[in-house]
Amino acid sequence: MIDALWWFISNLALAFYNFGYAITHPQLWLNWSDSQAIMRFVYFGASAELFFVLLVAVIIMTVIGMVRNEIMWGYVRFFEKIGNGIGRIVAWAGLLMIIQQIIIVFMQRIFTRPDIVLGFGVPMQFDISWYAEELKLYNALIICLCVSYAFIQGSHVRVDLLYGPAKFRTKKIIDMVGAVIFMVPFAVLTWMYGWFFLWRHLIVPNPSASDTLERLLTKARALRWNVETFGFSPSGFNGYFLFKILLCAFCIMILMQALVVFYRSYLELREGPQSEGKYLDKDTLGDGEEAYEGTH
Repeated sequence: MIDALWWFISNLALAFYNFGYAITHPQLWLNWSDSQAIMRFVYFGASAELFFVLLVAVIIMTVIGMVRNEIMWGYVRFFEKIGNGIGRIVAWAGLLMIIQQIIIVFMQRIFTRPDIVLGFGVPMQFDISWYAEELKLYNALIICLCVSYAFIQGSHVRVDLLYGPAKFRTKKIIDMVGAVIFMVPFAVLTWMYGWFFLWRHLIVPNPSASDTLERLLTKARALRWNVETFGFSPSGFNGYFLFKILLCAFCIMILMQALVVFYRSYLELREGPQSEGKYLDKDTLGDGEEAYEGTH
């Protein structure tokens, strides 16, 4: 217990040094012409050092926001603007998915074509099965990048048997505890394994979550790029490494939304029921709040 506490405190203290060293020596991890720099980037991308740097940053932000609530509201508005902006753009992938599916059906059933040629000047010709499997990418884009947007808009699924009838104060406490106990650990654990899962499909020798920095630097001697370009079928979609990138992006969106949930719940708890929904940018299907409420 004492050893674990000392490890935690020492890593918190070292976070300032690690952050300073990283930004003053960017060539050690951003100079990707050097194979060792790539391996350092891979290692530190899911390392305890990065975790404690981010933890210290969040602690400092939170303390400042608790002293000056208007600053914390600024955090909320900034992160919610990012979540809404990304979600509103990526949501159009749903329309693209429908249009592409219609084109696939027409090309297969009516024109009996085995492929689709797209492009202006530089044509792109892929088999029908390539486009059919690519539909999974649109679905993954929506799931991974619209998660914050759905949370902000209140479109996520939640069980309200206990939460629904709870008092205002109880709800805010539940939201704060849920953000810290459930959202953050889930996103952190997913990132830790998703990060190395991504890089195992981009470079060889394959990095592992259990590798030390010294072992990765040793592997760097034989490092070469080996981006995954195979599909589940001979002529199927061959960009499955994009799904690994989206998994990491999903974790970032979850962590960002966890901060928003905690900060908004804290501010609404402190300022009272009249502040609920303050600065919340919700979409509507018509003019005025009545149109939005009429859909629920």
